[in-house]
Amino acid sequence: MKLGIVGLPNVGKSTLFNAITQAGAESANYPFCTIEPNVGTVLVPDYRIDELVKMHQPDKVTYATIEFVDIAGLVKGASKGEGLGNKFLSNIREVDAVVHVVRAFEDPNIVHVEGSVDPIRDIETINLELILSDLEILDRRIDKTKKALKGGDKKFQEQLDFLERLHETLENGKTARSMEMSDDERQWLSDVSLLTLKPVIYAANVSEDDYSNAETQNPWVQKIREFAAAEKSEVMVISARIEEEIAALDPEEKQLFLDELGVAESGLDKLIKASYKLLGLISYLTAGKPEVRAWTIQKGTKAPQAAGKIHTDFERGFIRAEVVAFDDLMACGSMAAAKEKGLVRSEGKDYVVKDGDIILFRFNV
Repeated sequence: MKLGIVGLPNVGKSTLFNAITQAGAESANYPFCTIEPNVGTVLVPDYRIDELVKMHQPDKVTYATIEFVDIAGLVKGASKGEGLGNKFLSNIREVDAVVHVVRAFEDPNIVHVEGSVDPIRDIETINLELILSDLEILDRRIDKTKKALKGGDKKFQEQLDFLERLHETLENGKTARSMEMSDDERQWLSDVSLLTLKPVIYAANVSEDDYSNAETQNPWVQKIREFAAAEKSEVMVISARIEEEIAALDPEEKQLFLDELGVAESGLDKLIKASYKLLGLISYLTAGKPEVRAWTIQKGTKAPQAAGKIHTDFERGFIRAEVVAFDDLMACGSMAAAKEKGLVRSEGKDYVVKDGDIILFRFNV
């Protein structure tokens, strides 16, 4: 999974990126501090992997990973090349989802490019630039579809009607993701790479003092939630400064710090959960002496396709999957005990893999 961290200059993007990846990206109080995109990879914490490691003492452990890309701050006119706009727009096209950091705190020592704090205005500034960029791409696709229709293939009429409807939505200042689409319509856009079709998590960046009660007491957070609900996006409250402090602590100190703050998990943990939910992702596990590993798949994936994540031969020669639920295995204490109790199931090609399944694939090629 690849997530792009975006936002106006000086909203806390690079501070958050540094904290969650500990990659040491430059962070300073002036626009365009981030020029080239910074990239950092984060292991996805998974207590199930930790427990399986205790059970198997494997030679190798592989957690799922998320790649974060911190992209230069966007300003008005970016779609026309203002600031570092074109560079920004090309980088963001490659990510699976966007983490849009929005400033929801006052601080006279940190300049705001617009001169005041207004999260909805800031969101709309960035959305407008993405919409303008998408309109250019959509215009080209519409022209191409019209030419195909002139060639006499009537199947393109339905596509053209849809593309023109989408064009109207964008012209009205609404994002592509806010428009209802059928599966076929989404498929028509699969190679278009519209920026405003990408799923979004709005990260409301609040002050350290505000963090523990921001959900109820910060009016900007409420406004961001209302805005996100209208376009079916996710929202999470973070404090980039607190994440910076957490990043410097060992796991035990981190938990004590979180307890003192009165919060259950770090911003990174919240961001990972929100990302998996937004993209409809789950993890299944493979476990044994050679390796304990998490494999990330789309919710609803069937066993042969899940096997294909390991190797294409596994999918091509799929025979069956031997499956045990994580909780069942832990209750039994070993795979042998789980088999004795009949909790290890043999599943065929129509089995839909569940989050936390521990699977051994049988195949023949």
